[in-house]
Amino acid sequence: MDDILDVDLLAFERGSASERAAVVDGVKRSLATGFVYTKHDVGEGFLDSAYGMLADFFSRPTEEKSAFHVPESHGQTGYTGLLVETAASADVADWKEMLNWGAPLGEHHPLRARYPFRYGDPVLPESSVPGIHDTLLSFHHQIFEIQRRFLRIIALGLGCDEYFFDEMLTDGPTLTRAIRYPPMPEAPSGQHVWAAAHDDINLITALPRATAKGLQVRVDDAWADVAPPDEHMIINTGMMLERLTNGAIPPGTHQVVGDPEEPGERLSVVQFCHPTPWTLLTPVASCVTSDNPQRFGGISAGDALEKVLWEINLIAD
Repeated sequence: MDDILDVDLLAFERGSASERAAVVDGVKRSLATGFVYTKHDVGEGFLDSAYGMLADFFSRPTEEKSAFHVPESHGQTGYTGLLVETAASADVADWKEMLNWGAPLGEHHPLRARYPFRYGDPVLPESSVPGIHDTLLSFHHQIFEIQRRFLRIIALGLGCDEYFFDEMLTDGPTLTRAIRYPPMPEAPSGQHVWAAAHDDINLITALPRATAKGLQVRVDDAWADVAPPDEHMIINTGMMLERLTNGAIPPGTHQVVGDPEEPGERLSVVQFCHPTPWTLLTPVASCVTSDNPQRFGGISAGDALEKVLWEINLIAD
């Protein structure tokens, strides 16, 4: 859709002052939808390898995949089966299965002691797909670096210091999630969709690739397809960024629905960029004005996440 703009992260980092300003302006305008496309420097060959390994894993029997389920991880690490996660706006569960992982944190780190399920060790199916452990941890690191760099553009657009987000991202529980959406004709009923309408909870989400159409964004009470140019990454905003910006940047409301003309499955990998759980999500001063008085009080990022995990049925797993 025309409202989602295509910007160049590398031009922001390497360009002149005017080129940097143009990227900042483009991101500000595009994020009125909650979505933006960007060029990036993650290798396409590496993405081919990672997605191929994940497709191999998801093709395995349910019993084999379920061996990597982590009880009481609340969908923050390991395998999550079909019909578990339920959008807060939906009455039935999403038609998808997932593999979740994040970067390991030191054993005695205070964040790990305080938020154990948020910082569990990655549980990845190395015994089923040799080499997948290192590949997926590298995937997580590379996408996180894109997110950290992209948030510097957003910070400048808010009137903050370019490195405003850097501190809150250090040791944050950023989560990578591979999602397989099975063919819709196999769904147990016509009520199910791949992923019902929802907002992400985090700061920003990155999606480097999907194997089929289906992602849609809501703009002006209508749904529009999200279709990035080739070799571009999708960035969308979440509820934590909405709170920090006093609503100046809305969350990108989206859904994933099967296309009747493409009845097969869909594989995508999304990465949810989170601040540390003890970050206080209070609106920044530059976003509180006489025309936009303060809308949100302070809540910790950890409490905000747990509230949403309860609403989408992952706390009760």
